[in-house]
Amino acid sequence: MNQQPTDINIELTKELLKEKRTARKQGVFFKSLAVIYVGFITLAFLASFLGGSTGSDEPHVAIIPITGVIKEGSEASANNLVEPIRDAFEEDNAVAIILAINSPGGSPVQSGYIYDEIMRLKLLHPDKKVYSVISDLGASGGYYIAAAADEIYANKASLVGSIGVTASGFGFVNLIDKLGVERRTYTSGSNKNFLDPFLAANSEQGVFWSSVLGGVHEQFKAVVVASRQGKIDLSNQELFSGLIWNGEQALELGLIDGLASAGSLSRDIIGEEEIRIYERKKSAVEELLSPLKTEFKSTLETLSATGNYSLF
Repeated sequence: MNQQPTDINIELTKELLKEKRTARKQGVFFKSLAVIYVGFITLAFLASFLGGSTGSDEPHVAIIPITGVIKEGSEASANNLVEPIRDAFEEDNAVAIILAINSPGGSPVQSGYIYDEIMRLKLLHPDKKVYSVISDLGASGGYYIAAAADEIYANKASLVGSIGVTASGFGFVNLIDKLGVERRTYTSGSNKNFLDPFLAANSEQGVFWSSVLGGVHEQFKAVVVASRQGKIDLSNQELFSGLIWNGEQALELGLIDGLASAGSLSRDIIGEEEIRIYERKKSAVEELLSPLKTEFKSTLETLSATGNYSLF
């Protein structure tokens, strides 16, 4: 005797078929994702392998962008700039090098690393001339690096200079007194916490800290004097006071050699129209995320660099 399917059996069969169709669609979807993922990784690997600092079979001017705050971990850190700088010096078809600078400065340590590496490479490649071109801003640590060049150029409206050192902070002594907060700190040295913002300023420690910063300032001044020897008036102490000038004023003061952009410098002074950008080789992830960078991040970097110890 044949048993008629009940309504329940019919519904169960429909659900089973529906689940199988869903599972089949999900399988196709995830397999497609896997294929796309493998393809992306392959392309990213090839892009990473082939990308980065590029040489050329044709003569060209090597341009090295130095942009933003100079600090560890930034695009303008020594770790990120040393590689393309070396590539440019070692590329036989690079007839000259332009340091394209747009930076407010930053770490004196990072600036010093970059400057020292350029000077070292110049000794190894004496026939390769180095130029610095300042666009919007070549201040403090940015000018420190520019001083490694044989010649410095800028726009007439560029901001150039700020040869000085600063260390800033805040004091909250009166604030915590008003709030009734008791500060407790324990040190193994009498001066270990002399920068503590919750302690009153000490004049002797202030003198000491000024001497430390003064030493760094003298290092900065020595770099500028060596670079601009015979071009600046060494008796003009305003040059080393931290002031900043526009391009026309900087030219009059001898801080730069002329007014030009990277393009006009390549074409009219170096005599080579072909240019190549030399940058650090980026990972596949960095290549993917780089379009997502915004002006907001750049602004935050600039603001954050004003704290503690910098060449601003």
